Amino acid sequence: MPTVSGVEARGAQHCETAALGVLLRHEGLDLSEPMLFGLGSGLSFIYWDAKYLDFPFLGGRVKPFELTGNLAARLGLDLQVRETTSPRKAWEHVTAPIGAGRPVGLQLDSYHLDYFGAKVHFGGHVVALYGYDDRDAYLVDTEQQGGTVSTGLDSLARARAARGPMTARHRSFTLTAPENRPALERQLIPAITACADAFLHPPIANLGHRGIAKAAKLVPTWLGRTEAPQRDLPRAALLMERGGTGGALFRAFYRDFLAECDELLEDGRLRTGHRLYAEAAMLWTETATLIGEAGTSGDAQPLVRAGTVLGELSRIEREAMEGLSRLG
Repeated sequence: MPTVSGVEARGAQHCETAALGVLLRHEGLDLSEPMLFGLGSGLSFIYWDAKYLDFPFLGGRVKPFELTGNLAARLGLDLQVRETTSPRKAWEHVTAPIGAGRPVGLQLDSYHLDYFGAKVHFGGHVVALYGYDDRDAYLVDTEQQGGTVSTGLDSLARARAARGPMTARHRSFTLTAPENRPALERQLIPAITACADAFLHPPIANLGHRGIAKAAKLVPTWLGRTEAPQRDLPRAALLMERGGTGGALFRAFYRDFLAECDELLEDGRLRTGHRLYAEAAMLWTETATLIGEAGTSGDAQPLVRAGTVLGELSRIEREAMEGLSRLG
């Protein structure tokens, strides 16, 4: 049974940073989950509604795998990505590094994984594979999904082959850290300013601080957007807090990332950004609570209050990012 030794789950909250943590610790680079998220310029916002969606989607991070690419570039890592339409080749792309004693990252649709309790299609899910036998694959996922888990080889094949929104063609990847990688402290400000610039200048009104302002106007109408408010609103609230976001739609991660940065760089603008994102994290949790309350009660007033809070969040996060964009 080919298995990579020394793999730990570490109680991670977000799938992509959970997998990245496994791959990087194997390379001797041990960073916190908020640091991985921040170095990957992972924070964002999107309000998305479309005909194929049962209900609008609030997202708090960049699109799947963009964080991995950003992180690899910042740390000077060799990121090897393989994709194919062939299931046979896809499995070969996995078995070769595992046989060489190296864990592999996989992007797949979590719906098909045996251990997943919530059967909802999500093609942007990321796991770390560290071993397999004749029947099962051994993975690291988030703490809420069990940490170190297993799934049948057939279910893994279906998850990797799935097609639909955010899916990839049997994507697998490895990371290698060079001996002389860039100093961590020198990569923090570029990561922060890149994230801030993207947040402040989104190409469409659904993204960044403009997207939060749009949500402030539309969330109060959500009772009329669904025929099943008792299902859809609490689910939206749950995804904001516990859907692999680390809490507060990834704002808790970014708050903690900025705190770590301030310890390393001791910059007043970082302290201000940290203070504002601490406030934002509390308000996002309040927003999720109000959305869930509206779904449970059928009363529109919590959604009206949520809209007001979202308007304040748009202002707070814009102010925070304006300050952070001037770092360096």
